[in-house]
Amino acid sequence: MPRRDLEYLRKYCQTDAQEKKLDAWIEHGSLRAAARALGCAYYAVAQSMKLVRKRATMAGEGDHFLNADHVPNPLTLRGTSTLYGDDGVPKIQWVKTTVDADRKEAAVKAWIEAMTEDVKGRAPLTAPPTFVREEYLVCYCMGDPHFGLYSWKGETGEDFNLAEAERRTTAAIDRLVSSTRQAGTAILLNLGDFFHADDATNRTPASGHALDIDSRYAKVMQVGIRAMIYCIYRLLEKHERVIVWNVVGNHDPHASVMLAMCLQAYFHAEPRVEIPVNPSLYSYHRFGRVLIGAHHGHGAKMGELPLLMAADRPEDWGATQFRYWYCGHIHHKQRDKEHPGVIVETFNSMTGSDAWHHGKGYRAAKSMTAIVHHRDHGEKERHICGLSQIEPSDERP
Repeated sequence: MPRRDLEYLRKYCQTDAQEKKLDAWIEHGSLRAAARALGCAYYAVAQSMKLVRKRATMAGEGDHFLNADHVPNPLTLRGTSTLYGDDGVPKIQWVKTTVDADRKEAAVKAWIEAMTEDVKGRAPLTAPPTFVREEYLVCYCMGDPHFGLYSWKGETGEDFNLAEAERRTTAAIDRLVSSTRQAGTAILLNLGDFFHADDATNRTPASGHALDIDSRYAKVMQVGIRAMIYCIYRLLEKHERVIVWNVVGNHDPHASVMLAMCLQAYFHAEPRVEIPVNPSLYSYHRFGRVLIGAHHGHGAKMGELPLLMAADRPEDWGATQFRYWYCGHIHHKQRDKEHPGVIVETFNSMTGSDAWHHGKGYRAAKSMTAIVHHRDHGEKERHICGLSQIEPSDERP
């Protein structure tokens, strides 16, 4: 029997696919019947409709009765206000709610899942390279790209905008891919702050500092995702296995997760690409006797990272000899020091300098680095692409 009572959910559908599933649910009376009619798995329909109903609940509409004892997810109780009659009996109660931080993050993830539902697995498959050396891994260390940052030459000494961020990133990857070994495994390591702003407020999430932004936020997202897709394809041409890390930065704590989820959806059907969605500030990968850790640099101090690695990955620590921490954040090339058993270093960025940092006197070289590791012997070589190597030919001296 048709479920006409579900019609209110239509305005909370955000994609055509969700609306088609809702139509089938209304027409056929159950989620399982809808899945059969659409020729898809029950889970796909159930999960999609769960996201729609959650969106309706957040808007205050649905089959949940709101009171102090039952506050629907993702809301949390903030307080109540009760109107009593002359007889002392409660007449009306107002339930004050707010969005719990953890639940809010889960809701954002659910929204991104819904938005990427229709593009899942859309990436055309890339033919693997004919020859690779399985005993090697190349780590492409992408320091703080800051897509969306705007810099005016008259104020900072250089022009930098969204188009320039894409040009520098893709050109540096082109050059590094052409010079590194035919390693079996590659890590595309976005060390955080890929996006200059986390949302359309154009302010830093923690301190609320105003940011110099080029273009609309949605366009920044589009260009940033497009650049990363290009980089992944370039690595697929040379390496058998490509792992993509999008480290959480202080400028983009939520946008970094969004970036990972969008890329994961796009390359869903590509078996040679692995894109973990990791909201943690710390990432690890073991390759034979090599252990690599990555952190943006705004959490634990550099001197604290060695013991943190040992605490987080005790089994990998005991089974490896060559251990490395790769960080961004400060835009400077710096090797903290060779700690007992671990090397900690930070990397340059290819980004421009905004007015605030330029005014404070911050200056750093601009480069991207690819590091080649042997599974039994650790780092064997590194390749560095400086900004001068990818300038248009008419700008070279």
